[in-house]
Amino acid sequence: MESSESKKLSTNSYQLYCFTKCFQNNPEMEPQDKKVDVIISSKDKKKQPGGWRAMPYILGNETFERLATFGLLANFMVYLTREFHMEQVTAANIINIWSGITNFAPLLGAFISDAYIGRFTTIAFASCAAFLGMVTVTLTSWVPHLHPQCHNSQCEKATSAQLGVLLMGLGLLSVGTGGIRPCSIPFGVDQFDPTTEEGIKGINSFYNWYYTSFTVVILITLTLVVYIQDSISWVLGFGLPTGLMLCSIILFFFGTKIYVHVKAQGSIFSGLVQVFVAAYRKRGVKVPDAAADGSIFYDPPVKDTVLLTKLPLTNHYRFLNKGAVIEKNDVNPDGTCANPWKLCSIQQVEEVKSLFKMVPVWASGIICFTAITQQGTFTVSQALKMNRHIGHKFEIPAGSVAVFSMITVGLWLPFYDRILVPSLRKITNHEGGITLLQRIGIGIVFSILSMVVAGLVEKDRRVRAIANPGAAMSVMWLVPQLVTMGFCEAFACIGHIELYNREFPDHMRSIGNSLFFCSFAGANYLSSFIITIVHNLTRTPNHPDWLTNDLNAGKLDYFYFLLAGLGVLNLFYFLFCSYHYHYKITTPPVQDLERSLSKKVVPS
Repeated sequence: MESSESKKLSTNSYQLYCFTKCFQNNPEMEPQDKKVDVIISSKDKKKQPGGWRAMPYILGNETFERLATFGLLANFMVYLTREFHMEQVTAANIINIWSGITNFAPLLGAFISDAYIGRFTTIAFASCAAFLGMVTVTLTSWVPHLHPQCHNSQCEKATSAQLGVLLMGLGLLSVGTGGIRPCSIPFGVDQFDPTTEEGIKGINSFYNWYYTSFTVVILITLTLVVYIQDSISWVLGFGLPTGLMLCSIILFFFGTKIYVHVKAQGSIFSGLVQVFVAAYRKRGVKVPDAAADGSIFYDPPVKDTVLLTKLPLTNHYRFLNKGAVIEKNDVNPDGTCANPWKLCSIQQVEEVKSLFKMVPVWASGIICFTAITQQGTFTVSQALKMNRHIGHKFEIPAGSVAVFSMITVGLWLPFYDRILVPSLRKITNHEGGITLLQRIGIGIVFSILSMVVAGLVEKDRRVRAIANPGAAMSVMWLVPQLVTMGFCEAFACIGHIELYNREFPDHMRSIGNSLFFCSFAGANYLSSFIITIVHNLTRTPNHPDWLTNDLNAGKLDYFYFLLAGLGVLNLFYFLFCSYHYHYKITTPPVQDLERSLSKKVVPS
């Protein structure tokens, strides 16, 4: 019989994939992932959850918001090259830099929301900022003076003012993303009472509805919205998502009186800093072994907080253990800490260590995800040079080719969860079939293969285009590289997300999810850096650079092979980090406590 943990594992992969696409920070993750029901502090006031009455407003807001933002991003490479007459290198760099800022923004948004203003206010402010950004970008396609014109087959370059307006719109969109995406799922979960069976069922149903609406949004944006932009009108293609963004704001405010408004609880970042300060102030203290007498270290009982697992003291990064060594006058007569900047608990120290040990694995994701970022830039450029016709009348929009990657993930994950994992579990005796680090490693291999396949396809496309200029290769030849990119996402992206949520302490999962999106931001910046270097160094007097606007004259395949080479180096680095990685453990007493409290709730 499968364990309950194994059953949970089989339902998480598609949900985790949605996080990788909509860039959410989800501190709670799945309620069933928690080993103990939430223990409510006596300081918390009893609340009446909004429950399903609030869901039409929250789900409507999120659905329209994603339609708006994804509808803009899906085809933006084509917009910049066609309407703003940018070189593809410049357009790719703008998209990568903007995506990097957008992926970093939720980390700041989560901090502001948790520490200062709460989720409702954050979402409200961010939604207005996103709407203003959408309006600004739409105006760049509608107002003639806000985008460059063509006269007698001569196209102007964008002026500084035109670029300024465009970048202002993108900046406002990043502000909106930074506030909406880290708060939307937790705000929906806030509407249910997790201490009741009905509330837990409501949370599960909320996740299901959220992921269902997400799938519909992706399909609509990659097909209908992109088709409108590509074949009918950019004004209509941008105006439609902008109107939907306005609808999302109206829907959100309609439910104001129904929502549960959870106040900001403060940020955990100050607790992390306290560990470094305390360890530095006790830098001269001799560090005893972790197995020494427990009275040497400060390990207070848990009270007035939600702490689901307790971490034992380890000898990794031992210099941080100094922060938990008890000295004279460090502890008050009642057992509380006299100065949190001089003495920290074992739990605080181990939380910092969990962040430390994750950094090397996190860094390996940057190069891996660089391959994935090419789907929105040079893969679209390839599609523009290929035969995209189906029949005599219909032409696939270049921005829609990424749908093949999504279809791959959508078909693979049910097979992986329901068939492959149970089979592997019988062989490996591991609940997930393979370890999370093995899953990430397989994803890195697929990222390398995707770049090799992309290079081979591009080389063949260019040879055929030069030999026979009138016959373009079918766009379906891009499917193999998109399929391998899909497998990369299914293994590496979801592996990273699941690793962070399993290895970080329960209340640090928001940091873990933020780290994932920061690695995507790093991938965007690394991609922009490599593009700039290649663009500047590969140009010769007799030949244009590899990434010149005319792909037939360039060497885009060399760029793909370069990324594949970096991926091979990254694979060896990852194997080294994996060999030295130690998975999280919890203390047996707390696990026993969890079993005893599995159906108990402390009354408020």
